[in-house]
Amino acid sequence: MRRRNFIKGIAGSAVAWPVAARARQPDRVQRIGVLMNRAADNPEGQTRLAAFMQGLQEAGWAVGRNARIDIRWGEDDVDRERKYAAELVARAPDVILAGGTLGMAALQQASRSVPIVFVHVTDPVGAGFVDSLAQPGGNVTGFMAFEYSLSGKWLELLKEVAPGVKRAAVLRNAANPGGIGEFSAIQTVAPSLGVEVNAINVRDAGEIERAVAAFARFPNGGLVVSTTATGTVHHDLIIMLAARHKLPAVYGNRFSVTDGGLVSYAPDYVDLYRRAAGYVDRILKGEKPADLPVQAPTKYELAINMKTAKALGIDVPATLIARADEVIE
Repeated sequence: MRRRNFIKGIAGSAVAWPVAARARQPDRVQRIGVLMNRAADNPEGQTRLAAFMQGLQEAGWAVGRNARIDIRWGEDDVDRERKYAAELVARAPDVILAGGTLGMAALQQASRSVPIVFVHVTDPVGAGFVDSLAQPGGNVTGFMAFEYSLSGKWLELLKEVAPGVKRAAVLRNAANPGGIGEFSAIQTVAPSLGVEVNAINVRDAGEIERAVAAFARFPNGGLVVSTTATGTVHHDLIIMLAARHKLPAVYGNRFSVTDGGLVSYAPDYVDLYRRAAGYVDRILKGEKPADLPVQAPTKYELAINMKTAKALGIDVPATLIARADEVIE
């Protein structure tokens, strides 16, 4: 059984695990806030939450005995993230876990004193969340999504899986600083690949549908779907549009390939949430975020959906299949 499938199996009951403490904990019940950047019924969000809860369990924390956990689901919506950030801070937690850039930004606006551990933030220094990766310097630390250079690999992967691609549209939300940095990295590698790249700035489903339809009117095109909130929230729509317009597409999230996207290359975000539990544990035991360096991913995953490749008429190179961590037949 894959580790990820095991975590999914325990996701529904994660917040109520009774476990024996493996290390001495503070006498009083510690309050942990969690602001997830998915909907409550999102399977990937539940899997990530379960990984975090598993990490807490392994550190000796048990809901109802020595910990209380308040969870909010921000859904990568600016207004919702701000509302829930304020709610969590008002509960005076001992530490908050923040999923994604929008949630982290909302929490930083709500408090400069409550300890915060973030996950899945692309550029924490550029966004002003921390002073530096080695020395965060405030009430915030965490686990960054990846360095911007990874974005260039998405275009390389698109060219490898579909050599005929001469034009690439990069779907992003221009209001998100991560989208700007990702596009810059993609632009850097584009000339060497012989691909013309254009940023498509989208905010909602209507803009995405119109932009992709307009781009698809010309031949030899492909899509790069960035990891900013717009691409994540509307990934089902983007997958459908890529199929409708016969556009090969590369995604920055593995779950997009599971749901029918062609190919993805991304950090193992589930692993990052488990590692984040270790930082939460250390803060609850007295360490300060300022003293805990921001960490980068250590695991990356290449996933390919062969059903989608067949539907697009793409013959995936055997060398690419051999490198894949997951191949969906």
